[in-house]
Amino acid sequence: MHSMLAEDLLNQMIPPLKVSDTVGKAAKWLEEFHVSQLPVLDNRAYKGLVTDADLLDFEEAQNSNQLLSDLPLGFTEAHVLNSQHFYSIMEVAIQNKIQLVPVLDAQHEYVGVVTVSDTLAAFGQPPIAIGQGAVIVMSMEERDYSLSAISRYIEENNAKILSAHVAQDEHDPYRIRLTLKVNTPTLTRIVATLERFGYVITAQFNGVGELGENEQERYDALLRYLSL
Repeated sequence: MHSMLAEDLLNQMIPPLKVSDTVGKAAKWLEEFHVSQLPVLDNRAYKGLVTDADLLDFEEAQNSNQLLSDLPLGFTEAHVLNSQHFYSIMEVAIQNKIQLVPVLDAQHEYVGVVTVSDTLAAFGQPPIAIGQGAVIVMSMEERDYSLSAISRYIEENNAKILSAHVAQDEHDPYRIRLTLKVNTPTLTRIVATLERFGYVITAQFNGVGELGENEQERYDALLRYLSL
């Protein structure tokens, strides 16, 4: 199951919008499909996501006939290729705080979206209690990678690494991505220590407090991928 690719998880029920569609149509579809974002296309080219927040000013001003081409769309780089592993989907969702991730083909044309909830449903594993620990995602140059050194910094803060996963950074061939699960729900001191020694923290999930529904799903999905 862990070899599943983005193309295996496409949600055919969530349609894309077009740049020629109106703000009113976008608002209606966001409500109808129970999502906070939808992809916007110019023919087959992905132009970004339209979100609830994007539409607030236009709806309040009753500019429902305004075209989406007039909106400054965000998340233009928030996408994956259909051949990428589902962990890449989760990473994009985590870093951008979005609930669905557009998928492009080798020609960078839009083929569909994958939602975080679909990814969870594909695995069907029981949820992991959030109080069991926390997750840190780090980026570094390969020459700087030393799990023993990183472990020492974490242990100096009265915590231990429970599991580690190393992957190549898809955006920089000279960097790697290290994902750690630690046995403490509190990351503040650990993150401060790692950053003091020059490590870049790209994402983190604390086990303290209550998360929103989408954040809990992302946290659980990340733990499931790592089999933590």
